[in-house]
Amino acid sequence: MGTLDRVRQLLPGLRERSPEGERLRRLPDDTVKELRETGLTRLLQPKRYGGDEAHPAEFFEAILEIAGACGSTGWVASVVGVHPWQIAHWDDKAQAEVWGEDPDTWVSSSYMPGGKLVPCEGGYRLSGRWSFSSGSDHCRWVILGTMVDRGEGNPPEPRNSLIPRSDYVIEDVWNTVGLRGTGSNDIVIEDLFVPEYRTLNLIEMFGWKSPGLAVNTSPLYRMPFATLFSYAITGPIIGMAEGMVTEAMEHTRKRVSNVWGKALEDPYTVAALGEASREVDACRLQLFRNLNDMYATVEGGGKLTMEQRARARRDQVLATQRCVAAIDDLFDRAGAQAILLAKPMQRIWRDAHAAKHHTINTLERALFSYAYVALGQNPTETMT
Repeated sequence: MGTLDRVRQLLPGLRERSPEGERLRRLPDDTVKELRETGLTRLLQPKRYGGDEAHPAEFFEAILEIAGACGSTGWVASVVGVHPWQIAHWDDKAQAEVWGEDPDTWVSSSYMPGGKLVPCEGGYRLSGRWSFSSGSDHCRWVILGTMVDRGEGNPPEPRNSLIPRSDYVIEDVWNTVGLRGTGSNDIVIEDLFVPEYRTLNLIEMFGWKSPGLAVNTSPLYRMPFATLFSYAITGPIIGMAEGMVTEAMEHTRKRVSNVWGKALEDPYTVAALGEASREVDACRLQLFRNLNDMYATVEGGGKLTMEQRARARRDQVLATQRCVAAIDDLFDRAGAQAILLAKPMQRIWRDAHAAKHHTINTLERALFSYAYVALGQNPTETMT
């Protein structure tokens, strides 16, 4: 039985435990245990450390399925599950520390620079606070966005730091309107020594010159960070939208209005279901079209073009907009019963809107950058 089949067996339980995750403000322990056992978070992990080095489409197919059952679970599974791809770019000594004893070790992140690395002998000193570290309660390491001050007149150098659980504090601050089950709490560090090999120069990584590529040579690790990590945010949103379409279909079959009768016989409500399902399906098709096209290029030894990368970014940011719009339309048509906390439609609506607020979903900047590339210019943002 493959990973996707194991994931599909979990879906009823994930759906049933979704309200529990909201109450806990983190994923239930049973959910985490079951996700680990599927092997989902090892799909993008090097084979050298018990991973599959799978086609990224396999990973995202599983993410969409999970998010359709529970938005918070899909979000954490996606964000935590994509991290092994980046850890594969670190110095092999760091990889061994993360996975050497347990290939199912989970790693959370907070990429927005919340602190500074100060160079010192053998590495750096690190202090700061980082927010929105999803799934951090269940993780034994964290990737943190950091900047190295290179002195007056020199631009700061972007580096990610890989920190073990013993060296940081998790502060419980997660009280939100949506994605309540993700436990996206703050990470706090005070004056920590970080050895050089546990940092990763992002400029080198974006140019496929990171040290981990000396030992991890699969085509998987020639995919762009910008594509995989932006899809790790939008993938769950597409899955949530698919879940909303499923819920709306069932809701429409049963709903009877005291004013105008059976919803199933209302042409406007039924037509809206068709429109929403079309929009969501189109976003799914574009996501997998781009992943398959890009992976075929790197698998064949080719170099990805800027046009491929810009198109993937365009489709990612628009998929978020289109899927949330479809969710809004279905929720707006669902009547007063849909706002009850016992109904899953309201939770999907809240989760999707919370997910849309991730900075990767800033629409106009991404579309401007795509159009610039299409016009023969250079991209204007780093996540292309």
